Amino acid sequence: MHALVVTLARWAALVAVVSLSLLPFDAAALSRRDAAAVEALNQRMAAAEQRYREALVKIGNAEPGAVDESNAAIEDMEDVVAACLKQKGCQVNDQVAVFKRLLKLGADAEAGLGEDWDDGDPLDADPDHVGEADLAADVPEAARAAALLDDSHRFDEMVQYNPAVQAGIRRWLTDMRPSLMDSYENYEYLRQTMWPSFERAGLPEALLFGIMAKESNGKAHATSRAGAAGPMQFMYATGKRFGLGPDGTGFDTRYDPHASAEAAAAYLNERLGQLNNSIEMSLAAYNGGEGRARRVYEGSNGRGFWNADIYNQFPAETRDYVPMVIAAAWLFLHPKQYGLHFPRVQTRPALLELEKPASIYELTICLGNGRTRDGYMRALRNLNPRYQADSWLPAGTTLRATTRIASLYKHYCVGGARAELAQQLVMSDPAAAIVHAGDAGPATGSPTVTAMVPGPTTIATGVATPARKPREHHVERGDTLVSISRRYSCDTKVLAKANNLKAPRYAIRQGQRLKLEGCTK
Repeated sequence: MHALVVTLARWAALVAVVSLSLLPFDAAALSRRDAAAVEALNQRMAAAEQRYREALVKIGNAEPGAVDESNAAIEDMEDVVAACLKQKGCQVNDQVAVFKRLLKLGADAEAGLGEDWDDGDPLDADPDHVGEADLAADVPEAARAAALLDDSHRFDEMVQYNPAVQAGIRRWLTDMRPSLMDSYENYEYLRQTMWPSFERAGLPEALLFGIMAKESNGKAHATSRAGAAGPMQFMYATGKRFGLGPDGTGFDTRYDPHASAEAAAAYLNERLGQLNNSIEMSLAAYNGGEGRARRVYEGSNGRGFWNADIYNQFPAETRDYVPMVIAAAWLFLHPKQYGLHFPRVQTRPALLELEKPASIYELTICLGNGRTRDGYMRALRNLNPRYQADSWLPAGTTLRATTRIASLYKHYCVGGARAELAQQLVMSDPAAAIVHAGDAGPATGSPTVTAMVPGPTTIATGVATPARKPREHHVERGDTLVSISRRYSCDTKVLAKANNLKAPRYAIRQGQRLKLEGCTK
């Protein structure tokens, strides 16, 4: 990767030189021929940029020839800029903007190698979140993010940094560090979906992260024993008050990150309005009940959460919850002072259209790790909360994903050895490994297994034996509609409709015969 950054770095000088030559130009004065030539150059530059980005993905997966591919893409861009300088009406600054984006992309790829941590005052804002003027000039999206994070430092003035919060920080940095890192990585995928709701409500992003980290670790499908659900863990009645709940399709919108963030922002602003804008008291209401928090506040004569007679009126869980949320939010804003290096996550959004039926389980296997530690199952589930991980999705289904996931899908999941292996693994049926009396095979003692769908794979050849395509399934003990749809590559909803099964339980009984409509196996 270093070679790529060096290759791009030579363009820094070119950017400065070319910028001096930029003059205003009246596009209306262009001839049709010149306008067509300019458009062709713009398209060539866009294609070269996409080629370079795809090469970065290949480099991350250590694919042969990937570096040569990236260098060829850069040469294409050089040719476009050279031609643009000669072409009447071509705006070289538009072409140079591509290199600025790629310089930033290369810098991000290099980040984290040999970084020096600041040893500043933990009460000071991290340099990561302030003084980003140079970055703002080159990368508008990053500039906006930096400005938002800078604004969020008002959170520091809205809460008390005290020994209880410090103890919470200690816990997040020791035995709960893995949970904190998972929460941050999960949040990065969800940020574009959840953060705008808090931004519009005037609430700090750090508060959103702190609540989500403590409530669910950023897992959209989290459900507590008490019945709280989703990334922000709404109870059914509270969620219903703020527009969450069953939407008529069998899906509970408490599990939807966007809807739950909207509801959480509205809930918190309502609490802040009632509780003198105290974040601590509002968090106590979020965890311990708004009725209790309001009664305590109204009898407090304006005293805050940390006063003993107020603090002791809340249950132990709430007394622990409030400083832990504040501690997670504090670390979100001040990572470097604590030697904390949050993972960099590629979350550029993209839509992924399935070219063949698959489940999120199958996609997780064929996508691989792709320069992540844990792979992409959590990201796919969080971005597509309506789908269960083992539900078969028909070809043509559009999933929310990232550009990296979409690229890996094209390379590994549409066809080839890894795609076949992933399908074989998710279609495997443990019951087929059991040998029943009278099933013994030839003299070798190998069991003869009844043909499955698809047929069993032989150890010797690795090739699946042919199997006829059944039209009905006889429900056996332990079967569920999801396991049946997985076995026969069915769309679960189509299968349920064909057999008059009602969502969300899709109840079936042993001995029932199901029509296998919507199945491809």
